[in-house]
Amino acid sequence: MSYHIDSARKDRSGKDNYIHILKKKLERRKEENLFRKRNTFVLRQGSTIKVDGHRLINFCSNDYLGLANHADVVSAFKAGADQFGVGSGASSLVCGRSDLHNQLEEKLADKTGREAALIFSSGYMANLAVATTFAGRKDEVFLDRLAHASLVDAARLSGGKLHRYRHADNEALGLALKNSTANEKLVLTDTVFSMDGDKVPIKELIKACNQNDAMLAVDDAHGFGVLGRNGGGLLEENDIPAEDVQILVATFGKALGTAGAFVAADKIIIETLIQFARTYIYTTALAPAIAGATLASLEILEKESWRRETLSALIKHFCSGANALGLNILSSETAIQPLIIGNSKNAVCISDKLFDKGFLISAIRPPTVPEGSARLRITLTAAHTEEQIDQLLETLSRLL
Repeated sequence: MSYHIDSARKDRSGKDNYIHILKKKLERRKEENLFRKRNTFVLRQGSTIKVDGHRLINFCSNDYLGLANHADVVSAFKAGADQFGVGSGASSLVCGRSDLHNQLEEKLADKTGREAALIFSSGYMANLAVATTFAGRKDEVFLDRLAHASLVDAARLSGGKLHRYRHADNEALGLALKNSTANEKLVLTDTVFSMDGDKVPIKELIKACNQNDAMLAVDDAHGFGVLGRNGGGLLEENDIPAEDVQILVATFGKALGTAGAFVAADKIIIETLIQFARTYIYTTALAPAIAGATLASLEILEKESWRRETLSALIKHFCSGANALGLNILSSETAIQPLIIGNSKNAVCISDKLFDKGFLISAIRPPTVPEGSARLRITLTAAHTEEQIDQLLETLSRLL
């Protein structure tokens, strides 16, 4: 009997010790001003939002075109739920793929000028699928130093040797590719970098890959729907033929206002993903209603070009005002406008003060961004007004 009692005491001691270690880890994060808090909103997404009883002007949403609340998108979601129910019921390879999924994949292939497209439940899943399917232990993955966390994790989990090259430095990438002796070389990058808002120099990147027989996969999460004549993204903006970039990844949860993601490529690449990508095979399919809502978003994207035009005008208005005030914003032409603060404690303090004055803007700190570059990540949408931007600029001028 005493043996069992002693064992139980030992187990409790071990668990208590582990909890103590976790508490210390969390306390250290608070001391370093890196502790993250979640906001809970009670109204629809939009240029204004209600959080914890406070009505705020929202400058941290990725709903760039203001489609999350569009009546046609909401109606399509309801119609999809009425027809197919809420859940998809299973993975796409079992019985979870509906006619709406099929229609959406065909529409995306057509939109991107590719032979085929494949839907994933998130951009994270899509990037994991690409890296783990097309790179292995005898291969090498080349990744921009400021690539999104999903691309970093995808590269690590692929099992291939990981090479991080200097941000947007295609000469450094070309040299690394040239010196590589890997069986296959896979280059992964964002098109619009989520924390700096700058665009990848895509033509030079393609040249470096072509000269060194490397496969190129780009994540156009923050470009698709926003950039280009018809919202086709960074590739369309730069008149890049589909065959120059083997794999295109983009998400629905930003410019399209819904949720999920897709990969677009040649049929053989898409079929390979269907057969081998674990994040596709072993994941419950995206809800059919979301696929239906995304189809509606794509239709609006083609009809209402004024949304992109409005967003572009608002970006110029903000940048002009910020530069006139001497604010320390990075050189970005996109909806992502980072205001560099530097110190994490100061970034949190300013974010809190903005909250008190009616603005929701998150403080972005390490490890999301490099040490010493904590910032306010200001994002603009077509749903904002010049007046709201002017209010923000005036408030920032008083706080900084």
